Amino acid sequence: VQLQASGGGLVQAGGSLRLTCTASGVMSSSYDMGWYRQAPGKQRELVARASSDGSTDYADSVKGRFTISRDNVKNTVYLLMTKMKPDDTAVYYCNFRRIVFDYWGQGTQVTVSS
Repeated sequence: VQLQASGGGLVQAGGSLRLTCTASGVMSSSYDMGWYRQAPGKQRELVARASSDGSTDYADSVKGRFTISRDNVKNTVYLLMTKMKPDDTAVYYCNFRRIVFDYWGQGTQVTVSS
């Protein structure tokens, strides 16, 4: 199983980015899909999750600004980030999880300038 994340980059505060993560070697419909991030000197934290039952949840810090979505046919999860802030600067990782299976993407850098 491989997860390939893309879409990171440099954006000004208030701007938007969309992250994409596509999995190969897995049927994603039964997996929970999520995005995590890790800023320098901080622990990795959950940003958003799209569960296999269709529900979503978000970190309080991104509610109302970020939207997670999934396409089970394409084995892909997206994270649309809007109204971005410098505090959103981090390496973002995608995650597919089901029971004991836990797969991670390679990480994509997101930098928000003030």
